[in-house]
Amino acid sequence: MGSAREIDTGMEGFRFWPEALSASGQADLLAGVLAAVEQAPFYRPVTPGGRPFSVEMTCLGPLGWVSDRAGYRYQATHPVTGAPWPSMPARLTDLWRDLTGWPEPPDACLVNLYRGGAKMGLHQDLDEQDHGAPVLSVSLGDTAVFRIGAAGGGPTRTVRLASGDVCALTGPARLARHGIDRVIAGSSTLVPGGGRINLTLRRAR
Repeated sequence: MGSAREIDTGMEGFRFWPEALSASGQADLLAGVLAAVEQAPFYRPVTPGGRPFSVEMTCLGPLGWVSDRAGYRYQATHPVTGAPWPSMPARLTDLWRDLTGWPEPPDACLVNLYRGGAKMGLHQDLDEQDHGAPVLSVSLGDTAVFRIGAAGGGPTRTVRLASGDVCALTGPARLARHGIDRVIAGSSTLVPGGGRINLTLRRAR
């Protein structure tokens, strides 16, 4: 890892480590992720109402989050190939252990690919069985404008997440509303073909 120096976000439970991954650490992690994508290719999910997401996604670990006309859920297989999800790179599970201190390892890692104006509306992560466990997010590639607000509503704020930044939703912020307003195209050259890859680690079960 890089310095992994946590800064005060001013929002209880929203933890932020800018530049947690060095340039070489980002490259190594990306290589591991892209190798896994060879086994579990990116696909474009749809909402239960049939609307396509603007992001493409895949997953790593024992479980993956999927969305289709049947609803939102975690399952053990890729919805297109039917194959089990690939394992997570060790660097990801090390980040989870070192930064969150959570006693159990993550059992799901969502991998979202943002290109061509893709964004993510405000939402809450509600499909996990234990909302006490943290959600850890790792950014690779282009900088994202991340929006976050309290679970109960009210004003939101934005934070720029650059390549190598890591943040977490914990405690009072675990069910915070959050999303991606936009991605700043061309702000990084890390991801082949451009864009941003976001890795989100959770305890689904």
